[in-house]
Amino acid sequence: MRLSVAAAAATLSAAILLYPLFEAASWFWGATGAVLAVLATSLLAGRLALPAWAAPPAALVALWIYLTASYAAQEAWLYVVPTKASVVELARLLSTGWTDIQRFAAPVPANEAISLLAAGGVGLIAILVDLFAVRLRRAALAGLPILALATVPATILPEPISWPAFILAALGFTGLLVADGRERLGHWGRAVLVRRTRMAATAERSGGSRPAMDTRGLRLSGKRIGFAAIVLAVAVPAALPVMEPVSFFTFGVGGRGSGAGNSISIPSPIANLKGQLELPERRTVLTYTNNDDKPRYLRIYALDRFDGEQFGMEPKGSPDDRTDNGPLPPPPGLGRGVKVDNVVTTVEISEEIAELSFLPLPYPPREVRVEGDWRADVDTLMVFSTRDEAAGLEYEVASSEPAVTGEMLESLPQSRSGADPRYLSLPDDLPPEIEELASRITADADTTYEAAVKLQEFFTKTGNFTYSLRTQGHGNDALRDFLLRSRAGYCEQFAASMAVLARVVGIPSRVAIGYTGGTKIADRWMVATNDSHSWPELYFEGVGWLPFEPTPTGALGQGSARVPAYTVPPLDPVERDTTTPTPGATSSSADEPVDPQARVNPRELDREASLATGGLPPDDSMPLAGKIGIGAAVLLLLLLVPAGMRLATRGRRVRALGRDGAGTSVRVGGGAARPPVGAAWAELDDLLLDYGMARHPSETPRALTRRLTQSHEFGAEAAAALASIASAVERSLFARDPGDAGPVKRDLRTVRRALAATVSRGRRVRAVLLPPSTLRRIRLMGEGLLDGFDRLENLRLRRTTAAPKGS
Repeated sequence: MRLSVAAAAATLSAAILLYPLFEAASWFWGATGAVLAVLATSLLAGRLALPAWAAPPAALVALWIYLTASYAAQEAWLYVVPTKASVVELARLLSTGWTDIQRFAAPVPANEAISLLAAGGVGLIAILVDLFAVRLRRAALAGLPILALATVPATILPEPISWPAFILAALGFTGLLVADGRERLGHWGRAVLVRRTRMAATAERSGGSRPAMDTRGLRLSGKRIGFAAIVLAVAVPAALPVMEPVSFFTFGVGGRGSGAGNSISIPSPIANLKGQLELPERRTVLTYTNNDDKPRYLRIYALDRFDGEQFGMEPKGSPDDRTDNGPLPPPPGLGRGVKVDNVVTTVEISEEIAELSFLPLPYPPREVRVEGDWRADVDTLMVFSTRDEAAGLEYEVASSEPAVTGEMLESLPQSRSGADPRYLSLPDDLPPEIEELASRITADADTTYEAAVKLQEFFTKTGNFTYSLRTQGHGNDALRDFLLRSRAGYCEQFAASMAVLARVVGIPSRVAIGYTGGTKIADRWMVATNDSHSWPELYFEGVGWLPFEPTPTGALGQGSARVPAYTVPPLDPVERDTTTPTPGATSSSADEPVDPQARVNPRELDREASLATGGLPPDDSMPLAGKIGIGAAVLLLLLLVPAGMRLATRGRRVRALGRDGAGTSVRVGGGAARPPVGAAWAELDDLLLDYGMARHPSETPRALTRRLTQSHEFGAEAAAALASIASAVERSLFARDPGDAGPVKRDLRTVRRALAATVSRGRRVRAVLLPPSTLRRIRLMGEGLLDGFDRLENLRLRRTTAAPKGS
C-alpha cells in the first residue's frame, strides 16, 4: 500500500512541472483524478494479489472509465460505462486537443480537449510508474517515465524549470525510493528511531531474548543523501557563473549550425506570432509612452536568413555589446547627413508574458536603459538576453528614425554595397513562376524604391489578397500556392512573400516580427496579443532598413497595421509643405531656439538636450557601487545569523540568572539542574563547545572543574568561580535543599574571561561569528525534523480483534 501511494505521489509531483504550459489549473484536477484512478486500481490489485502482468491492463480500464465519466459522461451508459458514442466523443476531443496544442503557443488554454489530453497523458505515466515501482519492484527505473514527463516543459519552454517545482518533483521521486527501501529493509527487523538509546540486541520481554535489528539508520542515511542531492542540484547551478557566448558557444535562433547551449528554438518567433493571433481573448502584452505621442511598430525579431522554407535568425552578442555599456552600434546603412527624428519611448512589459528573451523596440534603437544582462546584435540591433526575461520589465529606449520621403528615396543611389550578401540569398530550387511574378510586378519600375512600392501595392491593392489565419505550411509549395492561387494568409505569409519577391528583384530584405503600435487608452498606448505582427524590412543605401506593410489593413485585415507614409504619394504638394510638425518630436537638424523659462521641470532640459544627440536622459537610479554595497550588506547579515542567535540565547540566560525561580533546566548525568543554576550550566556548556574544549558526555561537574583547572592553569579566582558553579550544579541535582546558589552570574563572567584567555584570537572570532554551539543546535533541529518524518512513517492503523469466547 505504501509503495502504491508513493508511486502516485511521485507522478503528481512531477506533473506540477507542466503548470507553465497551461493558462489555468483545470487540467491539473483532471490529471489528479486520473492518477487517483490508477492508484485505486493498484491498491485493489495488491489486495487481490493479482499477478504483475494483470495490473497495467486493469489500470488502463480504470483510466478509460474515469476519462469517460469526466469528459464524455453524456454519451456513456449511466454516465460511467463506456459506449460506442462515448468512445467516438473521446476520440473527437483527443483530436481537437492535439490540433489545439499545435495551433497555440504555450501557455495554451486549458479547454476541455486539452485537459483530456493532459489527464490521459499523466494517467499513462502513472500506470508506467506503478508498473516499474510496485509490480516489478524496480523503483529506480520508475524515474524514466517521470523524467519523460519532466522533459515536456524543458523542451517546449525556453526558460529553465522553476526551482520550487523541481524540488517538489525531486521530493516525490525521493519519497518513492525511500518507500521502496523501507519495504526492502523492513524484512531485516523491527524499525526504531535512530537516536533512541536502544541497541541492536534489545531483548523481547514476552518470549525469549531474540535481538531486534535496527535498520532505521540505513533509511535515515538514505533520506539525508536524497535531500542533500536535491539541495546541491538547486544551489550549485545557481552559484555557477554563466558562460559568455564567445566563438565556441554561439547564441542563435535556428537549428542549423547553432549547437549552442544558449539557443532559442527556430519555430518560436513564427509559432508564437500565430499563437498570439489565434488566442480566443485579447490580452495586454505591453504599454508604452513616447515624447511625440505617436504609435510605432515595436520590433522583437529580425529574421534575415532564408533557407527556402522559412526565415530564421542567428543573433550574436558579445559582452562588449551590453546595453549598459552605452549607446548601441550605429544603424547599418544610415548616412550621417540624413535627417532623423529622435524619440524616447518608455515601455512596460506585462507580468503575464512568457518566453520572451528579446526586447520589443522601435527601430532603429540608439540607446536602451534596462535592468539585467541585455545585449545588442550588431547587424540587426535586436536586444536579447541569455539570462533574463522581459516579463515585468520597464525600460527606456532612444531611437533615431530616418525622416524619409518618397522623393528622397527616389533620389538615392542604386548601389547595395552596404548590405550583406545573405540579405539577397535565395534557394536554388525557387520556383520559376515566382521569379516571373516578381519581374512582371516591377517591370515598369525605374528605381529600387518604385519596385518596392509596386511590390507592396501588389499585396494591398492589385493582387486581390485576403487576410486569413487558416493558412498553414512553409516552403516553396506553400509560397507558390499563396502567391499564385489561394492569395489568402496572415501577416507572416505577406511579410515573407514580399521579402522573397524583393530579393528576386535585387532588393536586400528581411522579415521583422513584433507588435504594431496598438491602441491609445488614456495617456498610454496599449499593445495586446492581437497586435502581434510581421512585416518586411527593405534596405536602401544611405538610409538603411525601412519597414514596408504588405498585409491588408482595416476591418478586413490586421486592424492596427499602418502603411508607412513614405510609400503613399502625397495628396497635395502644397499641403505637404504647410504641414506643421507634431509637437514633442525633435530632429537632429532642428535649430529653433527654445526659451528655457518656458520649461517648468528642470529634468526636461536634460531630456531634450540628450534627445538632440539621440541618447537618453541621465539615469537617476542607484549607481552600481550602491547596489553592490546593498548586496554585500545583505550577505553580511545572512552570515551574522548564527552570531545573532548565539547572542539572543546568551542574553536570555543572563536575564534568567538575575531572577529567582527562573532559568533553563539542563540535564546533567541522570538528573536535571534546577533554575537558575541550569541557565549557568547551559551557558558554560556552550562556551566550552565554542572554544573547542567541549565537555565529555560522561564527565561530572566536579571532574570537569578538575580537568579545566589543571589543563589550562586557571588562576585562583577563575578556579574558585568554576568550582562554585560546579558545586551549585551538584547541590541542585542531588541535595534535598540546595540552598542559595550564590553569585552564579558573576562566577560565570569570570569563567568566560578565563576560557577566552586560553584560546587563540582566531578561535575567539569564530566563537563570536560562527559559534559551534549554535551550529550544533541548527543541526539538531534538522535531525529532529527527520525524526518527525520517521514517526509519521511508523504510524499504523490498529485493528481490534474480538476476544475468543470462553476466555
